[in-house]
Amino acid sequence: MSWISKNYEKAALGGTAVVAIGLVFFGWSRFGSVEKDFGDTPRGRGKEKTAIAGADQIPRSRQQLQSDRTWDASVIPGGRPVDLFRGVPLFVSRENPEKALDPYSGPEIHEGIPNSWWLKNYIDPGFADSPSRDPDGDGFTNLEEFQAKTDPNSDKEVPAVIAKLMYVKDESLMWVLQPRYGSEGKFPFKYRDSDKQENKVRPSKMVGPGDLFFATDPMAKRFKFLGSEERTEMNEKVNIEMKVTYVRIEDQRPNKKGKIYELPAPLSDQRANEHLQYDRTAVLSLEALGLSGTEFKVEENTRFALPPTAETKDYLLKSVEPKSIVVEYTDASGERKTVKINKGMLPDLSE
Repeated sequence: MSWISKNYEKAALGGTAVVAIGLVFFGWSRFGSVEKDFGDTPRGRGKEKTAIAGADQIPRSRQQLQSDRTWDASVIPGGRPVDLFRGVPLFVSRENPEKALDPYSGPEIHEGIPNSWWLKNYIDPGFADSPSRDPDGDGFTNLEEFQAKTDPNSDKEVPAVIAKLMYVKDESLMWVLQPRYGSEGKFPFKYRDSDKQENKVRPSKMVGPGDLFFATDPMAKRFKFLGSEERTEMNEKVNIEMKVTYVRIEDQRPNKKGKIYELPAPLSDQRANEHLQYDRTAVLSLEALGLSGTEFKVEENTRFALPPTAETKDYLLKSVEPKSIVVEYTDASGERKTVKINKGMLPDLSE
């Protein structure tokens, strides 16, 4: 029988002790290499990356925030102020790309806008389209804000909004009013329009001087009959002078109040096209203040506001034609002006 067989319990106990001693030794031997395997100091983003991105910037940021930022302006030529917490962009000369240019003292980056304006308003002039950019999103470009002397970083202060009024389309109603044969100074009438709407005053209820008509929509009480008179006219078809009765009608629509129509009575369907009238309406949009593409309608000879929700109606739509409109407004100096706006276009206020 072998020694191990005779002393199995002693051998097992001894082996256990050896393993325990080995584990203790291994733990002590690795203690000194903890820093090597698991560094307790951030090591940046190099070969030995830390688990916290950017941790190496914390001491640097703390140092900068706690540092004295006092600056003696006298060391800057001309004594212009410098904000050390905001970088001033530098540019290079076309002729000498190796030489940096100070925008304050260099030539204009964008013709017509002083470099000081860009720097004063903290707007980057380094883009080819910087004048046409709109940092505050109010619908007015940097160039427009500069010309109007408004704040390019605030949508609460904007240039004249009339500059962004677009004439989208004409939405006019064509109509004709036809007197029929009358009697004793009274006449029946018929109304029809391009929307295929109609009104009628029947012969049994003829209209007399001073009466409003029609009784029902679409033109309820829109017209006032003022009276009639006979005139002598040359009938060119038969080359004979004839007496023709004319009626006078006054429009009662608010934007046409007082307009007089003189119509021959009776007015036949064949001659109706000679006396067509229009209720003109312009479809408009304000291409600024977040309202671009939002349409609203204004009738001819009606006051309106810009934006449409404003309380004060400072604008008058003087006339509407299929291809253009005319708007009357007061400019910043208090002068009353009119501007023509072509269909699909914005106004040219420089004219």
